[in-house]
Amino acid sequence: MDQHVYGVALVPLIMGVVELTKLWGVSSKWAALLSVLLGLTAGLTLVSPDSWIRGTIVGLAMGLSASGLYSGVKNTREGVRKRMYKRN
Repeated sequence: MDQHVYGVALVPLIMGVVELTKLWGVSSKWAALLSVLLGLTAGLTLVSPDSWIRGTIVGLAMGLSASGLYSGVKNTREGVRKRMYKRN
């Protein structure tokens, strides 16, 4: 149970690190790949260092979740802005 909570808590951290790299000049097109690589690294070293299969699966899930969560929030924010500008 603790591993699942720990893994879920790492998703926003992965998102934050990816956003920092964008501020430092890394192109946004590399964000999804960076999220997956950071997720894999965290999965294999922090969440499940004893099982590379479990670490890989959890790491992929964390990385893909981080990139998908960011994309979903971004698209929702853009949609809300478009609706607000249409009303004004």
